[in-house]
Amino acid sequence: MSPIAPISQQIWDMKYRLKGPDGAPVDQTIPDTWQRIARALAVAEKDPAAHEPGFFEALKDFRFLPAGRIVAGAGTARKVTLFNCFVMGTVPDDMAGIFEHLKEAALTMQQGGGIGYDFSTLRPRGAPVKGVGADASGPLSFMDVWDAMCRTIMSAGSRRGAMMATLRCDHPDIEAFIEAKREANRLRMFNLSVLVTDAFMQAVKQNQAWELKFNGTAYRTVQARDLWDKIMRATYAYAEPGVIFIDRINQRNNLHYCETISATNPCGEQPLPPYGACLLGSVNLAKLVRKPFEADAALDLEELDRLTRAAVRMMDNTIDVSNFPLEQQAHEARNKRRVGLGITGLADALIMVGARYGSAASITLIEAWMKRLQRAAYLASVDLAREKGAFPLFDRDAYLAGESIRELDADVRDAIAQHGIRNALLTSIAPTGTISLLADNISSGLEPVFSFTYMRTVLMPDGTRRQEEVSDYAYRLYKQLKGENIPLTEAFVDAQGLAPADHVRVQAAVQKYIDSSISKTINVPEDIDFESFKDIYLMAYEQGCKGCTTYRPNDITGSVLTIKKDEKKAGPAPQQQAELPLVAVAKPVQVMKPRDPLAAGGVIYMTKPLDRPEALPGSTYKITWPDSEHAMYITLNDILQDGRLRPFEVFINSKNTEHYAWTVALTRMISAVFRRGGDVSFVVDELKAVFDPRGGHWMGGKYVPSLLAAIGGVIEQHLIRIGFMTGPDDLREEKAMLALAANAETPKPLSGLRQCPKCGQPGLIKSEGCDTCTSCGYSKCG
Repeated sequence: MSPIAPISQQIWDMKYRLKGPDGAPVDQTIPDTWQRIARALAVAEKDPAAHEPGFFEALKDFRFLPAGRIVAGAGTARKVTLFNCFVMGTVPDDMAGIFEHLKEAALTMQQGGGIGYDFSTLRPRGAPVKGVGADASGPLSFMDVWDAMCRTIMSAGSRRGAMMATLRCDHPDIEAFIEAKREANRLRMFNLSVLVTDAFMQAVKQNQAWELKFNGTAYRTVQARDLWDKIMRATYAYAEPGVIFIDRINQRNNLHYCETISATNPCGEQPLPPYGACLLGSVNLAKLVRKPFEADAALDLEELDRLTRAAVRMMDNTIDVSNFPLEQQAHEARNKRRVGLGITGLADALIMVGARYGSAASITLIEAWMKRLQRAAYLASVDLAREKGAFPLFDRDAYLAGESIRELDADVRDAIAQHGIRNALLTSIAPTGTISLLADNISSGLEPVFSFTYMRTVLMPDGTRRQEEVSDYAYRLYKQLKGENIPLTEAFVDAQGLAPADHVRVQAAVQKYIDSSISKTINVPEDIDFESFKDIYLMAYEQGCKGCTTYRPNDITGSVLTIKKDEKKAGPAPQQQAELPLVAVAKPVQVMKPRDPLAAGGVIYMTKPLDRPEALPGSTYKITWPDSEHAMYITLNDILQDGRLRPFEVFINSKNTEHYAWTVALTRMISAVFRRGGDVSFVVDELKAVFDPRGGHWMGGKYVPSLLAAIGGVIEQHLIRIGFMTGPDDLREEKAMLALAANAETPKPLSGLRQCPKCGQPGLIKSEGCDTCTSCGYSKCG
């Protein structure tokens, strides 16, 4: 195996390499990681030693990529789940039940699982609550509580929180749900999707009236087309909500006879029943292309068969060796044994065989490849049923009557009829952002290549920075095989060169052979007009998709990365070289950035802390917290560095000795961070995200969830006052300054790359419903 890209090695070391409690590596090499996974999954076999070598071969060279939870957790003896995400139980319309489900959600996320919830079961805002003489606050108010809980789980450790919220298209609060994310700080831990029914789509087409109702009671009537237009204008303006075609999901569900689905996991590729769990893995198509870039280049279909069969067995074993946060989740997973085997590297594989993404030729190839994978997966599961038994809820006649099952080849259906099947559902296309970066930066899932090359800024041990080029796997292989100066072929098309219709065609072609669903983001340029955008969801519905998500850069969800012109352009689809912008504004109200656009490039992270001068300027602020008998006084001192004030230290004093220990610890830690330099505004974000389970208080006309959040607010206001951070009122000024600073030769910005909350680099893309950083590998679905 040839050496992998430096970014892949770094992501392996940061996220997936097993290390001991002291930080010393246990996995010495990447093959050690594969061996660890192979050994852990083989334990479920009667003869583990007979299967471990085959599992290792499947993992070798990144050919089969289990989802990140498996790569990081299998064989570690840690109490973690190997399942990526869950749909939680049905939320009852009563206070005790609601908060019981909140507790279940917290326990699930604590083990690292993302969650999905349908809030359609909660009565609308203003509906009477019998017995207490009050009106209901509506589902969105409880979503706010879930959002705060998720941020609390985040603040206790790494950024693990990811949630999906769904609401039916006929719920009386649907319009408020559609517009919920217009508020920049609201529901940031959720992805939102509207559950769209066939009846609603018919009403939209015919411009009919649409009744909004709950539990049989009609609240009001709207025009279906007006409601649809609100959905489209919201997703155009701030990228949400997505849509889930829920009737199609239930009609085509292999388990139609024993479950009803009303929610999905956070990224949408797994529609699941209450307490359903999703287990994910992907076959790397880019590694299966033989004679890449030659006239007779082709995918090795026989190897695809072998790899698929090994992957199905490994994923089936994962069900038996995994932990589960809740017993209900374990029961659901073991009774139905659903797995989500998909693909990654599709765009790279198409490039390597000379087919342009979205073209008629590419659709023909995609359908042939996906049909082969589907067939191999189902036959592998039948073989497992012969050996180990069918899934416990298998009902032969009911299962074979399923709409999707009837479309399988006759011999596959006959095999199921004779022997049963081990796994109720088998295929899904999951987000593979970080895993694809690990696998030598292949294209992610079924997404097109976002950019063939870009520059990544790497922080060195001595505090300096260096630029490192990161390039797509197929692009790099082409240069190695053909030479640096050979023009790229027409197949080298990236996301910026595609129309929305190209995305939808590929998603629809893949969906034909996927029994669950697909995580995909249709990235569109910021300057696309609404008329060209408004029919994307309708196009997805008409072509048979089960859902659709778009992303257009905007002021609420993020801004863009500039790219410089490539003066050595050759060929029809040249490389685009990404260049760091002077400053990136991402989620501007929530994540504050340096005021001076020329200062961003000068932010220095120091290995040696700043020395303290004898005297420092500063300010003292008073906080009165209702639960504390005495006021707190917060002093922030600043230092002048490179002609600009920056925070240097913080002190907290109070007569209330109850706070003494934690305030001393807090101030020492924050001061140490301040003295290291760099953009320390993340301290504000972390403090403001802390949620007190006893409840917060209203201060200055807004709800503050904890005393720590109040302290974070004080620090934020001080940093804004000294010019170190910008506040909401500064956004217009900041954008104007950016425009003046930009070089006149700079071309139109590259859509979708925003500032990463972990490494601070402008490398965050929206892919398959997830934020993925192309610089450090950070990934967050939700």
